[in-house]
Amino acid sequence: MALQVVLALDAGTTSVRTLAVDSLGNILTTSKEEFPQHYPEPGLIEHDPEEIWSAAASTLKNVSREIEEMGFDISAIGITNQRETSIIWDPVSGKPLQNGIVWQDRRTTERCQELEKQNHLQQIRSKTGLVLDPYFSSTKFEWMIKSLSSKRNFLLGTVDSWLIWKLTDGKVHASEPSNASRTMLFDINEGSWSEDLCDLFSVPIESLPKIHPTAGHFGSTSKDGPLGKEIPIMSAIGDQQSSLFGQACFNSGDTKNTYGTGSFMLTNAGESPPAINDGLLTTVAWQLNSSSPLTYAIEGSIFSTGSTIQWLRDELGIIDNSSDLEPLALSCVDNGGVVIVPAFSGLGSPWWDPDARGIIAGLTRGVGRAELARATIESMAFQTRDILETLKKNAMPTPKKMKVDGGAAVMDSLMTCLANQLKIPVIRSSNTESTALGAAYLAGLAGGVWETVKEIEDLWLGDEPFFPDSNDTTADEMYQMWLGVLGKSRR
Repeated sequence: MALQVVLALDAGTTSVRTLAVDSLGNILTTSKEEFPQHYPEPGLIEHDPEEIWSAAASTLKNVSREIEEMGFDISAIGITNQRETSIIWDPVSGKPLQNGIVWQDRRTTERCQELEKQNHLQQIRSKTGLVLDPYFSSTKFEWMIKSLSSKRNFLLGTVDSWLIWKLTDGKVHASEPSNASRTMLFDINEGSWSEDLCDLFSVPIESLPKIHPTAGHFGSTSKDGPLGKEIPIMSAIGDQQSSLFGQACFNSGDTKNTYGTGSFMLTNAGESPPAINDGLLTTVAWQLNSSSPLTYAIEGSIFSTGSTIQWLRDELGIIDNSSDLEPLALSCVDNGGVVIVPAFSGLGSPWWDPDARGIIAGLTRGVGRAELARATIESMAFQTRDILETLKKNAMPTPKKMKVDGGAAVMDSLMTCLANQLKIPVIRSSNTESTALGAAYLAGLAGGVWETVKEIEDLWLGDEPFFPDSNDTTADEMYQMWLGVLGKSRR
């Protein structure tokens, strides 16, 4: 049987990548393009939707050209994207009406606090599985609508909706449950937009995208677009749920953690939304087709991991390249007593404190670049343990192992620190592109490239596990030191 090829369009927080995946799960070629981050004021982060689209179009062109040169046809496209980032655009011109508000943006903190004082938290929690935090899209949409200079027609969406609109030349305004469940407007029990919540946030329900299953036909690319032909768009999914799928976490209890700009620990929770009361989120993982039920996940969201490395590189100049972090960290014997709490955008799970601020504690004259690098790596493990400890408090079973992917997962020192902090085996995916693979697998399932999830499960490969060191007597002591400093970061 001839190899079939699926494209995965992965629109992240700082870059867009397109990958070509064959029916054996091999990545044939990739193209990546970064786009600018806009910081109009402290705590505000924006993206120009046209810059996201330009990067997407460029990478799609590059990969499709290479695939044609290899002699392959493209069977389908899958989309995965940064979640919660909110976009508003004109339905006639197709032009954005303002910059998109990024998931890390904190401008609606006061609005969230106001809603909590008005006792809306329980209503929101029960319908959406989320907490009242500016992280999610609803207050971003509300802010955008109020800031329009005149009354006019508009469409709203997350990045998946925007890309589908652009790829289909404005013919399709659509999303799916994993992205919709991050807006704080989607009832995860009913699987549809909530009229009550749309009213609460003054969001016209008709401005929101139509909900499709995660895997299925959304539409086809325009002949006038970057691919120059009609190719079916067969999946769309939020990046963290896509990673869960790409890591073959198909059974209840299967758990993964992705280390990207932020890091996100998701546990497959099966087909019933779990009741979570403390610090974590209930979210939709995916819906495989129109006749299948929703699959849910428990999520812990950490806002700053890879972005902390970027801060060391770009603002402090401690490293020249992100890949320099681990060698520098390993050049010292320990962290020298330094703890870094990277609360650049407040704290996510399990604290949900938008007013928290970053701290470097334990500085002495003997602390140098290496100790700061080591403390940065350790902060990633400590934040992950915060989530695991909260999972235990919610009387949820402790995962037997943790699958790990993302850019920072290449660091063996992080994997070792994680295993010692979590006290379970940590398995790094042999292919750290789990997010893009998830979108490709879903598109291929819907398009007939693969028939069952068992075929996809058989494609997954992991590196040798990192096991906790039974002789490590410092892990718990270090974690308690972390908790002490973290408490000081909260106002």
